[in-house]
Amino acid sequence: MNKYNIPQNALITVAGTVGVGKSTLTAELAKRLGFRTSLEQVDDNPYLEKFYHDFERWSFHLQIYFLAERFKEQKGIFEAGGGFVQDRSIYEDTGIFAKMHADQGTMSSTDYETYTSLFEAMVMTPYFPHPDVLVYLEGSLPSILTRIEERGREMEIQTDPSYWEHMHSRYSTWITNFTACPVLRLNIDEYDVHDSASMDHIIEKISKAITNKNGVR
Repeated sequence: MNKYNIPQNALITVAGTVGVGKSTLTAELAKRLGFRTSLEQVDDNPYLEKFYHDFERWSFHLQIYFLAERFKEQKGIFEAGGGFVQDRSIYEDTGIFAKMHADQGTMSSTDYETYTSLFEAMVMTPYFPHPDVLVYLEGSLPSILTRIEERGREMEIQTDPSYWEHMHSRYSTWITNFTACPVLRLNIDEYDVHDSASMDHIIEKISKAITNKNGVR
């Protein structure tokens, strides 16, 4: 245990739509807890920029790439015995991104079936234990669009805002029905990662969610 009463082998996953601040919170939580980070790799992704220019051609390639990277990350977390804060969950890959493109017709039904078959095979391995808690970051669409603009990735800025609106709506539906582990919902306009008291309050909530999950009174 650390001073926050969070087990040193815990797995905390940070979820939420693009631009909501997952990576920043992941890094700050890990630093305060003495945990390692599992970060989504963007800079070296060979498909991401191509995908934003042509969803239909590259959505399947991108999702398979993320699935493979997620599997490697999960395997590493499992073999290390936990103690990680994870940026984005595999549940979002399949429940939001792949499904959205299948529903919109920018991923063929054959490709989507192949993707889901691979996903189902992977999660049946021992490398995919459920997180101890999923920290879900939410905020208004205008706030998220502002953050995307401030982050300055041209491929995101040039994407039609309707894409982000659609994703924002899907996330709201997805998290309402998510039951794989305890969920802590945080509004991005109501905390500051650079404020120590604000972060202490978040970590106290995480500790309580994990304690309740484990049945400790």
